Amino acid sequence: MNGIDWALMIVYMAGLIYMSMRIGKGQANERDYYLGSNRVHWFPVGVSTMATQLSTNSLLGAPAFVAFSVGGGLLWLQYELAVPLAMIFVMIFLVPFFKKSGVISIYEYLEKRLGVETRTLLSVLFQFIVAFGTGVTVYGISIVLEAVMGIPFWVAVVLLGVVTVIYDTLGGIRSVIASDVIQMLILVIGVIITAMYATNLSGGLESVLTHFDANRLSALDFSGTGLGDGAVFSFLPMLIGGFFLYVAYYGCNQTQVQRQLSTKDVDDTNMALFMNGLVRFPIVLGYCFMGVAVGAFATLNTGFLASLPTREVIEAGVVSHVPNFNMAVPTFVLGYLPHGVIGLIMVALFAAAMSSLDSTINSLSAASVRDIIDRFIQKEDQRSHRQDMFLSKAMTVFWGAACIFFAFFVGNISDSIIVTVNKIGSLANGSILGAFLLAILIPRATDRGAVVGIVAGFAVNLYLWVYVPSVSWLWWNVIGCVVTVGIGYAISLFGTPIGAGVSENLVWSRGIGERYFKYRLNWKKYYAILVTYFFIMLALLFAF
Repeated sequence: MNGIDWALMIVYMAGLIYMSMRIGKGQANERDYYLGSNRVHWFPVGVSTMATQLSTNSLLGAPAFVAFSVGGGLLWLQYELAVPLAMIFVMIFLVPFFKKSGVISIYEYLEKRLGVETRTLLSVLFQFIVAFGTGVTVYGISIVLEAVMGIPFWVAVVLLGVVTVIYDTLGGIRSVIASDVIQMLILVIGVIITAMYATNLSGGLESVLTHFDANRLSALDFSGTGLGDGAVFSFLPMLIGGFFLYVAYYGCNQTQVQRQLSTKDVDDTNMALFMNGLVRFPIVLGYCFMGVAVGAFATLNTGFLASLPTREVIEAGVVSHVPNFNMAVPTFVLGYLPHGVIGLIMVALFAAAMSSLDSTINSLSAASVRDIIDRFIQKEDQRSHRQDMFLSKAMTVFWGAACIFFAFFVGNISDSIIVTVNKIGSLANGSILGAFLLAILIPRATDRGAVVGIVAGFAVNLYLWVYVPSVSWLWWNVIGCVVTVGIGYAISLFGTPIGAGVSENLVWSRGIGERYFKYRLNWKKYYAILVTYFFIMLALLFAF
């Protein structure tokens, strides 16, 4: 990197901090800081939601999975088939209830419907799992900084974290959403430029397709079930497991739902989700093709893989060093793209990391303040507005530091960070989703039943991770949910359910959309579009 590249990065980071200072002026309370006073338009909310999911884990991990990881290739695209179907479920059964309940933390809804035990357990579980998973994102970009800048890994981690924490703390959720829109634009431009250069240097599109491993170009795999046969990325676990994962992620994860709650009404919230159901696939297809182009380049240039930094792997007590495939994209960019473009791509990698980190620490702060401090230590109405804002920002700084800390312990979970972050999430996603399904779909559910179900679902998945690795981690999302709902319902039969007067409009029933949510739009038409889109995507993958 030269002066031009560094200038682009410095201007970008300084611009984010300045923008956040401007946005943060006038914020007076928790609802301002965490929900933008419910005045944010659905379009930036939708873009911000995609930016959080399509992060550095995607820009680094997806090309590594597509081009180099064992069992990888374009099979990752099977995962995307579940997105439009998951959006329909979330739009009907989950987010409208949170939006209409007027909550800041979605776990507040669980106390209204079930009780304080479920709310507290799920909020604490969310805070730990998400903070640890975000450590993967920080790790991903920090290994790039380490290689590019020649600085120690710990310095790179702190550098990324400090910049993000500053602008997040200053501006709250509105700053997060505004920065995510900018970051999403930069990310897309970075993917396009990198893919174009890799294709051109490989001799054009025809040469790329010729020299890329033909086995990795297959986008569908019906050879196994992933239930003990080792077929981790076959069609069924990626579609069914992916559906449960995405429902949990978009509908039961404070990181995602908090920005969806910042819109003015349920229709705007659903429109942001509908946008994700349509636009996400083309973007994922773009960075997967980037992996194909870089993979073909590596085949044509045999010294490329040897130039990658290595990572330490310990198996059966034996230490070995293998290429760090997560570094393929930045190594290609630094070695073969012109200055100025290098700076832009590095900004894209920074943007991708920040778009995940900023929203995560903001949502972790919201969960801590609303579910722990406000609930058990000091209620919001016992603090002044100044104290309220100080506490919210202090918890943002705390969680930023926690995510940075976790980044030092995630490097060897998988050879692709996109697998790592999904694996960590899948450990708890099923139990979290199961708890919300108990609350929303089963009137007989009780607080104690949900708690026992959550613990059981999480324990089963942890057992599978440690002792039954032949079961695809994608199935953990399904298994955890089924165990949580099944055991939670069984335990609830021995308890006393909440009275009908308390749970009215908190449990799904036919016609609730028109009666309680008061939709302005005919959402059945939008659901039909998403179902049609699913079949279009499936047909496209068959064509590969």
